[in-house]
Order: sequence, then C-alpha cells, then structure tokens
Amino acid sequence: MPRKLSRIDLHYRRFAAAAFAGALTPLALYAQQELPTSSKPPVSQAWIDVATHHSDIPGMAMMGGGMSGGMAGLFGGGKGGNTFGNTRMTMSPGKWLDVSVMTRNQPDLAEATQAIPPALGLDAALRLLAPPPEKYDPPGRDDEPLEPRYEKPKGRVLLYWGCGEAVRAGQPRVFDAANADLDALQKFFGRIRNSTTRGARSAPGNPAWPNRVDDRRVPEGASLIGEHQFTGSGIVENFRFTLGSGQDFMPAFRISQKNADGATQLQWASVSNARGYFLSAVGAGEKGDADMVIWTSSELPELGFALIDYQTNTAIDRWIKEKSVLPASATQCSVPRGIFGQGAMLRAIAYGSEAYFVHPPRPSNPKAAWEPQWQAKVRVKSTFMTMLGEAPARADAAASGRPQANEMPNPVNVLKGLFGR
Repeated sequence: MPRKLSRIDLHYRRFAAAAFAGALTPLALYAQQELPTSSKPPVSQAWIDVATHHSDIPGMAMMGGGMSGGMAGLFGGGKGGNTFGNTRMTMSPGKWLDVSVMTRNQPDLAEATQAIPPALGLDAALRLLAPPPEKYDPPGRDDEPLEPRYEKPKGRVLLYWGCGEAVRAGQPRVFDAANADLDALQKFFGRIRNSTTRGARSAPGNPAWPNRVDDRRVPEGASLIGEHQFTGSGIVENFRFTLGSGQDFMPAFRISQKNADGATQLQWASVSNARGYFLSAVGAGEKGDADMVIWTSSELPELGFALIDYQTNTAIDRWIKEKSVLPASATQCSVPRGIFGQGAMLRAIAYGSEAYFVHPPRPSNPKAAWEPQWQAKVRVKSTFMTMLGEAPARADAAASGRPQANEMPNPVNVLKGLFGR
C-alpha cells in the first residue's frame, strides 16, 4: 500500500518540480481576449499554441528540433525532428507550433485537418492525429491552472529578487531543506503566481500536430496570419476563423549582457505585441551544489517557476500593476553582483496575448441562452535562454572548441549539478 504523503512531503514535491520547470522550464467571426462563459460548452474546440524561442547557448542552434542532442539525453527528449510539446519545453531556437482539436460529437476522434494560410509555409493543410488510446486523466476546464509534479529538494535555496546592481536589504530569503518544517516552507514560498491554463494537447480524442506522421519544422519566415479551418468527423461545419498580427509568431526575444563592476546589466529591444516581460536565473551559489540560487526580475519576492510559460491576459496585467512582471515598456534590468558562484542559466519570456474565437458570438443580453458551436483558443509567447554572464566572444570560442581562460561552466553540467544531485 503506498505511503500517505504528509503536508511537508507534498510541499516538497511541488517545490522540486517547479524548480525543474523553472530552470528549463511557459493559451473567427468573433474574437475576444478572455475565456467566454456560455450556457453549454462549445461542441467543437481547438487550441493553437504559438512560440518563438531564441538561445545564445553554444551548440543549441545546431541541435535538431526540440530537446535533441546533449540536452535531450539529459531530459529524455527525442533524437530530432519536431515533436508535440515543443512550444512548452524546447531549448532549440526557432518558431514552434502545437495544435489540437476535439469535438463532443465524436469523443474518440482520431484524425482531423486544419486548413492553413500559405504564409505558414507548410502546404495547404496540416494533418492532425491522436495518439493510440490509453488510460489517461480527462482534461479539465480551460481556465484551471495546471498542477506540476514535484520531488523533495536537497540543500539550501536562496531567493533574490528585483532589478538592480546591488543586493537589496533583507535578501536573500533562505530555505534549508535539511532543517525545514511546514511553517518555514510556507514562509519561503509565499505567494506563487501561476495562471497557465490548458492549451493544445495530444491525447486520445484530441488529434494534434506535429505528430508521428508529420514532424516538419515551422519555416523561419512562417506566419499564421490568414484563414484557418478545422474539419473532421463530428467537427461542426464552418469552424473557420482568421488570425491577425496579434496571434502571429512574435519576434525573437534577444537579451544582451554587460558586466557592471560584478553586476550583470541586461538589455533588450522591445518585442512586438509583448504584453510584459519576466526574467529568471537559476544557478549554483558560492558553496557549489550545496546551494541553489534563484533570482527573478520581480519587485516582490517571487520564485517564478511557473511564469516562464503562457499566462492569461488578466493575470499579466494584474502582475504588471503589482510589479512582479515588467511592463511592455521595459528594455533593461540588472542582476545584482555576487549572488551566483558557479554560473547560472538565464531564462526570459515576452508574453503575448491570449485570444478566443467563438461562433456564434456572445449575445448582447447576458441573460440570453448561448450555446457556441465552436471555439478556438490561441496563446502566444517569445522566450529566451542563455548562460548568465557569458560574453559573445566566449560563446563563439566555445562553439568552435577553442579553450578559453575563466570559461563559463558547460550548461549541461550546471543543470546536472542543480537537478541531478
């Protein structure tokens, strides 16, 4: 009989899975920005997750689709090609797209077609396939935040927050796993911000792209702007809508670094259609593997493990007001000096906007019955990853194999040290 988990064990599990995701680890005739409510759920639904990823880590650009090569071996990814889920987990630069559809008229739908605009560069249509039937948990509501999985952490975790060249008074917040009790754990966590809701999924009854038959990469110059249509057995007729620039691939998010007397100045150009920004770095402390150090760009104490992912529009706007997310006008932020001892992995996200396309549209009378025939949800983001403090010249040298003095740690070794202890 499995052991019943204590409240502390449950908190430990939640912490470690979030840490893993944070170091790696992001959402017609009528369109709207928030999840519509209706008398009945739509008969047919589709989800389109759109992502652009850029990486300045040597060797990432030469890797195949998604988590291939060395990183794939570390985290269990495939051997190349485009695989479903790359919009959430990939470390490889490029444009990524995950699509799925379902219909209540045929819960075991195995195949569907998505007509796409020529600008996407993937012919006239995508063939969506569901994986073989298996035992799985049925999907919940689209507006329910997802619950990650966790393991118990080891050692200490030191949390720093806020943009600036010097460590602020009262920092860091420290969590010692060896001596922690429930009160210490709750105090360290504080408030965890997360509004990542369900998007595209590959599951029985949910045909998806890419898949085992079609694993093509999205071309570099691809665009989603134009008309899209879903068809298939049981999918309602006229499931057709047009995507505009707000639902297109965002430009690559690129951050430059400059040493400022030990602090790291981060600068970037504004990303088109960005709603806001969030930055996070995870690395080893002065004591090496005994300490995990986390820094985030939030003005409030924030671990940020869930924030490098798609978030709802209302949550992003609320977090900008409370200064836990940087506004769209932000173009710089500094990492304080002296907090990382053996290098760190920097991750950042430019949030796009989440949009819903629904037919028929919501009645003007809120008391009137409304039974949508179809609904499509589109989520957009642009993410960035690099080794904190790594100069371009050193990155070029590392890619060419030339030895360098004071070379930054290999990113694979850093991640192994943090999560493979």
